[in-house]
Amino acid sequence: KKKFSFLPDLLKYHLCMPVALQSLKVTNLFCRHYPALKTLEHLEHTYLPQVSHYRFCKVMLDNIPKLREEIKDVSMSDLKDFLESIRKHSDKIGETAMKQVGLGFMIVRCSSTLTFDTIHKELLKFSSFENQAINDRVITIPFWLPSFSIPKQKPFIGRSCLIKSQGARETFENYYRKQRRKQARLVLQPPSNMHETLDGYRKYFNQIVGFFVVEDHILHTTQGLVNRAYIDELWEMALSKTIAALRTHSSYCSDPNLVLDLKNLIVLFADTLQVYGFPVNQLFDMLLEIRDQYSETLLKKWAGIFRNILDSDNYSPIPVTCEEMYKKVVGQFPFQDTELEKQSFPKKFPFSEFVPKVYNQIKEFIYACLKFSEDLHLSSTEVDDMIRKSTNLLLTRTLSNSLQNVIKRKNIGLTELVQIIINTTHLEKSCKYLEEFITNITNVLPETVHTTKLYGTTTFKDARHAAEEEIYTNLNQKIDQFLQLADYDWMTGDLDNKASDYLVDLIAFLRSTFAVFTHLPGKVAQTACMSACKHLATSLMQLLLEAEVRQLTLGALQQFNLDVRECEQFARSGPVPGFQEDTLQLAFIDLRQLLDLFIQWDWSTYLADYGQPNCKYLRVNPVTALTLLEKMKDTSRKNNMFAQFRKNERDKQKLIDTVAKQLRGLISSHHS
Repeated sequence: KKKFSFLPDLLKYHLCMPVALQSLKVTNLFCRHYPALKTLEHLEHTYLPQVSHYRFCKVMLDNIPKLREEIKDVSMSDLKDFLESIRKHSDKIGETAMKQVGLGFMIVRCSSTLTFDTIHKELLKFSSFENQAINDRVITIPFWLPSFSIPKQKPFIGRSCLIKSQGARETFENYYRKQRRKQARLVLQPPSNMHETLDGYRKYFNQIVGFFVVEDHILHTTQGLVNRAYIDELWEMALSKTIAALRTHSSYCSDPNLVLDLKNLIVLFADTLQVYGFPVNQLFDMLLEIRDQYSETLLKKWAGIFRNILDSDNYSPIPVTCEEMYKKVVGQFPFQDTELEKQSFPKKFPFSEFVPKVYNQIKEFIYACLKFSEDLHLSSTEVDDMIRKSTNLLLTRTLSNSLQNVIKRKNIGLTELVQIIINTTHLEKSCKYLEEFITNITNVLPETVHTTKLYGTTTFKDARHAAEEEIYTNLNQKIDQFLQLADYDWMTGDLDNKASDYLVDLIAFLRSTFAVFTHLPGKVAQTACMSACKHLATSLMQLLLEAEVRQLTLGALQQFNLDVRECEQFARSGPVPGFQEDTLQLAFIDLRQLLDLFIQWDWSTYLADYGQPNCKYLRVNPVTALTLLEKMKDTSRKNNMFAQFRKNERDKQKLIDTVAKQLRGLISSHHS
C-alpha cells in the first residue's frame, strides 16, 4: 500500500505541470503579443479547468485579464510608435518608390511595347516585388522594401492578429484610421514656397506617395486595420487636395523650364500611384490645364527672344564671302534663288539675319511644345492640334507684336522699314516649310485629318502692310522736315533762275531713298513714290496758300514755279520703274495748272471754259484761284499807292477786281 501512495501526488503534479509550463511560456512570450495571447487562451480554456480545484488556479485565472490588458496597452504603444515611425519615413518610402518606377519606365521605353501590362511586368522584374498569399490567391504586391521602408513591420503584423483575435479590432482600427487621417492632412498641406523650386514639389510628392504606399502595403499584409473602401475614400480626398494645391502653386510659375520639369514630375507621381492601383486620370486632366499655362510662359519667353533678335539686327542683307557661309545660311533657312547661286562671291542674301534666326526660334518653340505633350497619353492628332494652336498664338500674338513694336519705333529709318518688308516677304514664303516640319514630328498628314492651318501668312502680311504704311508716313515726315527749311521771299521781284536749295536737297534725298526700294515688291515702291509726290505737291500748295502769306508778287510766284518744275522733272525721270508715261507727274497737276494760270494771266480762257470737261484749267478750283489772287491784289495796291494815276496800273487793278468779282460769282453759283 505504501508503495503506491505517491501515485495521486504524482498525478496531481502531472496535471499541474502543463499549467506551470504554460505560465512560464506566457512570461517568456510577453514581448511577442500574439503567441502570448494564444498561450493565455490555451491556459485559460484547456489547462486550468483540469486543475481548477487548486488555489493557485484561481490566482492565475484572476491574473489573465490583467495580462490581456497589459498586452493590449503594450500593443497600443507599439501602434503609436509604428505610426510615428512611418510618418517620419514616408518621404523616403515615396522617394524610393518614384525612383524605381521611373527607372522601370526607362527600361520599358527601350523595348518595343509600351502597354501598361508590359510596364507592370517589367517593374515586377526590376523591383523584386513580394508575393503575398491573401484569401487563398496570390496577389503581387508592387512594393520595394529597403531597410527603412516599413519600420517595425513584424510586431505590427502580430498586433493585427491580436486585434482580430481579442475583439479589440474596432478600438485599434478607429485609432489607426484617425491618426492616419491626421497624418494625411499634414502630408497634403503644401509648403507656402513650394512653387519656387522643383525640390519643393518633389518633397511634396514623395510624402504623398510614401503615405499611400504604406497604406497599400498594410492592406495587403494585415487584416483588420484598413480595407479597400477606406483607402479609396482617403485617396479621393487626397487627390482633390493635391490637384487644388498644384493648380494654385503652378499658377505662380513663370519659368517654362520649371513648368516642364513639374509636368514630368507629376507624370512620374501619377505613374507611381497607378502602379499601386490608384486611379490618376484626374491628374492627367489637370496636366492639360497646366499645358495652357506652359504655353503662356513659352509665349512670354519667346517674346523676349524675338525682341532681342529684332533689336540686335542690323537690317542689312546678309553678306557671304564663301561657299561654306552660303551653305550655313541656306541650312538655317529654306531659301532657293537660282540667280543668286550663279553669282560669284562675295554676294548677299536679300534678307537680314533676323530671318533665319526668327525661323529657327519658331522651330524651337514647336519642339518646346512637343516636349510637354510627351507621356500625357495623347493621340498624335491631339498633339498635332496642340502644337498648331500654340504656334498660331506665337505667330499672331507674340511675333506679330514684336514686329509691330519695331515698326512703330520713333527712330526707325526708311532703310530698316524696307528691310522689314523684304524679311517678312521671305518669312511668309517659309510658312509651308513650318507646316511640313510639324507634320514630320507628329506624323499627322493634313490630308488624312482636318488639321489647324498656321496663320503665319496672315501675320507676315499684316507686318508688311504696317511697314509699308510706316514707310509712307516716314517719307512724308522727311518731306515735311525739308519743307520747314523753305524760306521764300514772297515780296521779291527778282528771279534766281534756279530751284531753291532746300528743294534740290529734298529731290536728292528722294532719289537716294527710292534707289533702296529696288528689292521691294514693285507695287510697294510705286505706291511709296506716288504717295511722296502727292504729299510734296499738297504741302507746296499749302505753303503757297497759307494764311501767313498775305501778299506775294509775280516774281515770287515765278521762283516758286521753278521749284515745281524741279519736282516735275523728278517725276519724269522715273525714280521707280513701273509707272506708265506721265502718271507720276499727275501728282503735281493741280499746282501746274494754277501756276500756269497766274503766270500766263490766262483768265479769259479759265473763265470762258470753266465747267467744261476738257477745259485747260480743269484742276484749278475757283476758291483757290481767288485766295491767291487776293494776295496779289493786296500787293498791287501797296506797290502802286503813289502811282495810282498811271493808266497801266489802274487798268491792271481794275482787271484784278473784275476777275475777283467773276470768281466770286463762280463760287456763289457753284454753291447754289
